[in-house]
Amino acid sequence: MTQSDTVTILFIADIVGKPGFDVLNTFLPGLLKKHRVDLCIANGENGAKGRGLTEQIARNYFNIGVDVVTGGNHSWNVAAFRRYLDTTSRVLRPLNYPEETPGHGSTLVQTKSGHHIGVINLQGRTFMYPIDCPFKTGLEEVERLRQKTNIIFIDVHAEATAEKLALAWYLDGKISALVGTHTHIQTADERILPRGTAYITDVGMTGPNDSVIGLEVNVAIKRFITQIPEKYVIATSNNRLNGVLVAIDAASGRAKSIERVNLP
Repeated sequence: MTQSDTVTILFIADIVGKPGFDVLNTFLPGLLKKHRVDLCIANGENGAKGRGLTEQIARNYFNIGVDVVTGGNHSWNVAAFRRYLDTTSRVLRPLNYPEETPGHGSTLVQTKSGHHIGVINLQGRTFMYPIDCPFKTGLEEVERLRQKTNIIFIDVHAEATAEKLALAWYLDGKISALVGTHTHIQTADERILPRGTAYITDVGMTGPNDSVIGLEVNVAIKRFITQIPEKYVIATSNNRLNGVLVAIDAASGRAKSIERVNLP
């Protein structure tokens, strides 16, 4: 089989609950076909009622075309899911959690066209848990994967925009793309850094757009006004799919383009 000179990766932003799955199910098959996607990655840490993930929901994503699921600080919310993380290489949790943590933080995938793609999941520390350094841990894993492939894609789940951008500059030229997740707001700063790494601060959210980052509006407002915890209620209106398409030169691993997706 002759390998194409371009690899196309579709990354789906944080999928929130059933509304997120429904809109993903509607648009993903068409996106995969239209853009001849080689690998589809999706952040799924909010798949189970907005907080956490289950094995069945992950399998639902796989059944409609997702190849790899990344996570974040909510990866641990469903206790039973932690056991599943140890049994699969298709669902990742942030690499820079302690090594005793269940699961894996990176994987090497072979596409149907024969390309090998490294996928790494990292988590920021600014305004988040004081886990291991994403810069040092990330670089070590990048160097390990580069012995096997030039095509490396990173999802960094982080709160601070500066931390995401700094990490992208730190790894520029060593990876093909670094995309940010966690804040659920799609940013408009997609670009290719000087040494060939595609970047966007946050890919956004796949789920109810008429919400506060997925949460029912009135509940979110009440939480801010009263400063008292309220039951997490997922909104259901105006579902949208956010993502990015990244085209990568297969030989060099340098990004050719990055394009935002916002449907419908």
